[in-house]
Amino acid sequence: MEPEILHYEKIVEDALRSVVRTALTQVATYGLPGDHSLYISFLTHYPGVDIPDRLVADYPEDMTIVIEHQFWDLEVNDDYFGVTLSFNRRKEHLIVPFAAVNSFADPSVPFGLKFELATVMSGSEASEAESSHPAVPDVATNESDAALDGEDDDEARTGEVVNLDAFRKNR
Repeated sequence: MEPEILHYEKIVEDALRSVVRTALTQVATYGLPGDHSLYISFLTHYPGVDIPDRLVADYPEDMTIVIEHQFWDLEVNDDYFGVTLSFNRRKEHLIVPFAAVNSFADPSVPFGLKFELATVMSGSEASEAESSHPAVPDVATNESDAALDGEDDDEARTGEVVNLDAFRKNR
């Protein structure tokens, strides 16, 4: 039996995660322009996440960080990013693998991405799934506020083909 080599779900997820990586790289290089703010949610127990124990205690499953006015030492690598943020007036350095990110949004645009793989699995399950068949990420554009407000995931969008004629005005 031939091994399956075309893992389209993984290819798509990698491409979407590169959007997060590229945005952070640009912010690290040029700073955050205008009214932009980046909301990044990630799994706190995902392998490779390095955050202080007190933050893990406060956010045992996932946490959302905001890169906006006060952030320092933003560094971006192929597999992870690191940033220093202030929590209760105490600066803490965080390291987050891109595979741990379960959502990314910039409400000023608005733009958002939601990655189902990270929200469904954690730890070794996610590592195992990434090497075989990851879930297709849910791409949410122009609805970043809904993703960040924690609205009910039961109403999550599914992949649907939409006929554009339904949106055109009759002439």
